[in-house]
Amino acid sequence: MLAGAALAALAQTNVPGVRKMSLEDCLQSALEKNLDLRIARYNPPMALADLQTAKAGYDPNFSVAGAHNYSMSGGGLYPGTVIPVPPSTSDQNSFNSSLGGLMPWGLNYSLQGNVAETYGSSSDIPFDVSSGSASISLTQPLLKNFWIDQTRLNVKVARNRIKYSELGLKQTIMSIVTTVEQAYYDLIYDRENVTVQEKAVELATQLVVENKKRVEVGALAPLDEKQAEAQAASSLAVLIAARSTLAIQENTVKQLVTDDYAAWQSGELQPTAPLTAPVRVFDRQISWSKGLTERPDLLQAKLDVERQGITLKYNRNQLFPELDLVGSYGQGASGFDISEFSQAFNQIGQGSRPFYSYGAQLIFPIGNDSARAAYKKSKLGMEQYLLTLKKLEQTIMAAIDNDIKQAQSSFQQVAATRAAREYAADALDAEQKKLESGKSTTYTVLQMQRDLTTARGNEIQALAAYNKALAQLSLDEGSTLQRLGINIEVK
Repeated sequence: MLAGAALAALAQTNVPGVRKMSLEDCLQSALEKNLDLRIARYNPPMALADLQTAKAGYDPNFSVAGAHNYSMSGGGLYPGTVIPVPPSTSDQNSFNSSLGGLMPWGLNYSLQGNVAETYGSSSDIPFDVSSGSASISLTQPLLKNFWIDQTRLNVKVARNRIKYSELGLKQTIMSIVTTVEQAYYDLIYDRENVTVQEKAVELATQLVVENKKRVEVGALAPLDEKQAEAQAASSLAVLIAARSTLAIQENTVKQLVTDDYAAWQSGELQPTAPLTAPVRVFDRQISWSKGLTERPDLLQAKLDVERQGITLKYNRNQLFPELDLVGSYGQGASGFDISEFSQAFNQIGQGSRPFYSYGAQLIFPIGNDSARAAYKKSKLGMEQYLLTLKKLEQTIMAAIDNDIKQAQSSFQQVAATRAAREYAADALDAEQKKLESGKSTTYTVLQMQRDLTTARGNEIQALAAYNKALAQLSLDEGSTLQRLGINIEVK
């Protein structure tokens, strides 16, 4: 489509101030520059950022700290004596660190390590003690928070919302493409309608000129001349209104296909494609099948049901009491008269002083009213989402049914209005010949002219309505992009 549009653009020799664009050109420009679409493109990356935020719940936390403590106790006398007791002093250097976090299956872990050196004097006797430990603590839920917890809930919902945002972007693209397509058909119609009204003015003006000549030679009453002039003035007024409608529709298309309206505002936008009536075979069952499997908004509704199911699962799990397996294991160390931390590190490395613990803990909330209310609300929400989904399916089927009926009716009207226009043209030609021979009246010819103008307008209106109905049917089926050969990849 892009290659074809580029070749077509190179082949065109547009006059200055005129943009000649095919439907493919308009669609390509809209896909690149439509502001609504550019705004919607931010939603999937934002949803991905939400997923990354949710996964951050599994990021471990690391901490490290060091401190120096000093203390001195006052001296005194030994009880019952006058023997002085010297003051004692102590200094302590300590370092500790920890690493903890949550695993995807609900396991909480914590790694801790610490070393300390305490030195000083007591009763004038110096001392130097080093100590330390390294341990790991684990807590594994068995009931509450076992098959799903808050972090897993957030991750699952965030993944669900990524798919939801991608489908939302696809729905936006389809809606914008359909809007551009229908606006393009309206633009063609408005241009054709201007041509129809110009022909009406031309016919009315020609009749004024001919009647004026007949009045001058006495072959026609002056009243007939005034009737023709009135029709010419009325046709001109309709033409002016049609040109105004065309200008407004051009602005509508420009707004859809560009993000720089000011640069396009002054130029004229001319569609290069004519209005045609391609034959389409309609099958209601196939269209229903497409609509119920491909519509992005329906798939979004199913994702809403899936998200509610995740929430329901979480809230059900919160009804259970907390039953956790807990355990810890580590190595300790301590020693005297060793400078700094060497002996503590050595003993930890040798594993000569192990310690461990294991057990279980049960926390049973009395009443648990909050969890019960949340679970009940989730069940009601699930039923509501299921009914909403069913209603949307029914709405889609009805919309497709109406689209098919509208398209079939418009296609039939195309043939009928084309025949009516041909008959009206023949009738006007015959009536004008009768007027020239004096066997008809100006009033009758004017009526024939109005009938021809109406028939021409009805024909192009039926063509536009048929093409717009096809576009709407594709949108309601969810097949707009496939029908137009547009491939969309959301990254």
